[in-house]
Amino acid sequence: MINCIAIDDEPLALAKLKSYIEKVPFLTLCAICKDAFEAMKVISEQNIDLIFIDINMPDLNGVEFVRSLHKAPLIIFTTAYSEYAVEGFKLDAIDYILKPFSFEEFLAAANRAQKRYKLNSLSKLIKENTNPAIASTELISDGTLFIKSDYKVNRIRIDNILYIEAMNEYVKIYLDGEVKPLIPLLSIKKLEEILPSNQFMRVHRSYIVNLNRVSKIAKLRIIFGDNSIPIGDNYKELLMDYIEKR
Repeated sequence: MINCIAIDDEPLALAKLKSYIEKVPFLTLCAICKDAFEAMKVISEQNIDLIFIDINMPDLNGVEFVRSLHKAPLIIFTTAYSEYAVEGFKLDAIDYILKPFSFEEFLAAANRAQKRYKLNSLSKLIKENTNPAIASTELISDGTLFIKSDYKVNRIRIDNILYIEAMNEYVKIYLDGEVKPLIPLLSIKKLEEILPSNQFMRVHRSYIVNLNRVSKIAKLRIIFGDNSIPIGDNYKELLMDYIEKR
């Protein structure tokens, strides 16, 4: 369950947020607050994972409030003013939903928050159960890669790698035929240095793909089954040049 609070100086908007939150099974509403100062008290007394907060509030607006937090929970901004969107995303907000929003829009934002919450929880669990001193990647030998993580050594064939996703100080290695990715304590930069450049290419600051596994590109995204990988502006020319030569 994700513990959350709702902050809005408009009673009707606050009531709407409350009703929406109570409809979502994975959200637990811990408090509703009419201003940032009430919220400060709640956060100091309870473990809050997610905040739904209006931006345009008197005395201390939503952006200022989030900036004031030493360690902010996950944030979803709710506001009638679209000009605040850029400021919201600069604070690494999960989402920014514009009033008046429907339950479907709210649920989509909540689902994104749940995804981030699960990733953060997984990252914390791995950190607590993995000895960084033994988490490393061995050099490639005969087309195999040795990954040390969680006190286990996984030997994988690099040909079976579909793509790699950066996740803070970890990476997620997606393998053909495997439902769940491997998640070693390893940087994407390190993997980029180890993997052969004639087969693997960085296509985004957060993604490396196995070029031999690329079969479909649509709207600047590489398609792997139900998943799609964005192609970053800084990497687009290199990838397009590779494709044109073949």
